Amino acid sequence: MKNHKAEEKINGRHKVFLVDDHPIVRQGLAQLINQEPDLVVCGEASDIQSAVQDIQKSSPDIIIVDISLGQESGIRLIEDLLMQEPRLLILVLSMHDESLYAERCLKSGAMGYIMKQEPPEKVIQAIKKVLKGEMYISESLNVKLLQKFTAKKPDIYLSPIERLSNRELEVFQLIGQGLKTRKIAEQLNLSVKTIETYIEHIKRKMDFEDLRNLILHAVQWHMGEHSVKTEKTDIKK
Repeated sequence: MKNHKAEEKINGRHKVFLVDDHPIVRQGLAQLINQEPDLVVCGEASDIQSAVQDIQKSSPDIIIVDISLGQESGIRLIEDLLMQEPRLLILVLSMHDESLYAERCLKSGAMGYIMKQEPPEKVIQAIKKVLKGEMYISESLNVKLLQKFTAKKPDIYLSPIERLSNRELEVFQLIGQGLKTRKIAEQLNLSVKTIETYIEHIKRKMDFEDLRNLILHAVQWHMGEHSVKTEKTDIKK
């Protein structure tokens, strides 16, 4: 599947736009990318609003996006960008576990997913592959996805966190960051009632009996423990 957007160049170099909330990461990426004779960084952003505005102005050939943008979701940015311009080429570069996030990003329209732990040459390889209009995922993820699709397992075999929709996962993450319902509603530009509905969905899908258990696990998960239940947990003390 080719995309004519991938063939556009300026001065013989493909334009790359970086979206990451850590300046030092953007700086390192820019240095790496600008060393390539056929690539050049044309812009940077740290949040969704500035990314959408600056991408419209700079018309990049490829956008590199992190999943976590402070208290914002990179997946939501992917969806917003592709709603405005479906031909955009987006590569996700993230520290987050590909087993949970990669499939979500691909379903949202990203053309690839690569972990930040990968060596620099792999990152460049991923960028150039996506620029050709081809998908990029790791070999291990490719095997996992093939196994998943060929096995055709029902949702009951998914881990609780995998059962959440993108929006539910975003709410779960914000709860883990300590945000209250009203603040989450403001952050996502939704009503408090809508957030309360998402919370009820999360409780049901993850088998939490009360909000306290949900908050506890969300905080643990956000802190990197990823101690989300794969079976019912009794912590009703």
